[in-house]
Amino acid sequence: MHFDEESLTELSASIREIGVLQPLLVRLLSDGSYQLIAGERRLRAAKRAGLTSVPAIVKTTDDMSSVEQALVENLHRQDLAPLEEASAYQQLIDDFSLTHDAVAKRVGKSRSSISNSLRLLGLPAAIQAFLADGKLSAGHAKALLGTPDRAFQEQLARRAVTEGWSVRAVEEAIRDRGGDIDTGEREKPGTGTQGTGTETKPRKLPPAGLLELESRISEYLDTRVSVKMSAKKGAITVEFAGLEDLERLYYLMMGVQPSD
Repeated sequence: MHFDEESLTELSASIREIGVLQPLLVRLLSDGSYQLIAGERRLRAAKRAGLTSVPAIVKTTDDMSSVEQALVENLHRQDLAPLEEASAYQQLIDDFSLTHDAVAKRVGKSRSSISNSLRLLGLPAAIQAFLADGKLSAGHAKALLGTPDRAFQEQLARRAVTEGWSVRAVEEAIRDRGGDIDTGEREKPGTGTQGTGTETKPRKLPPAGLLELESRISEYLDTRVSVKMSAKKGAITVEFAGLEDLERLYYLMMGVQPSD
């Protein structure tokens, strides 16, 4: 079976940091050895990460539908952590060749909800470790996905952990990318040859009610939405996860039902 090299490398780095979240599925053979049923991608990544053992569930049945059902039932646990949830979705996709839409139907969630959850697995391993340890919430992690710059993601994540940033603070830092993320300070007028000292750089806050409207639009469309405004105009950016999700957004915005 072929696996994307980049995704294997990312999964290996994640496993090195936080371990294998979803156990492999194996079957006990008559000679006492085990046959891998599902989890080849996780096994390969674990080997790359240098692990000598991985968690596994031993199945005595050949009925893969019952295995799939057990995974789906596990996703309805109340105490499932964000990364565990995302890893379980990925396991259903990898082990049973399901699409995002098929997973969504099985677990009773929207397709975009599945896609957004899976995006957590694309975050740098250090951020995934913060998330697994409870130092960052799923809201923080999803906010960090607002920038494609992985180095900037890690920089913001460390600031959020050490300084106790809220999710909104992370979103504002990404929105105001030009700010002094490293120090939060700037020189006073007349510093250098004319004087010394620093002063806190004022944060650029969105207009009153903008974040509230952004949140409502995002909730209605069930996807990440970014609203930017200047003095005379503004722009709305709506994320979508593929053509099917774009069609879903189209029907929502047009207020019509999709045709069969």
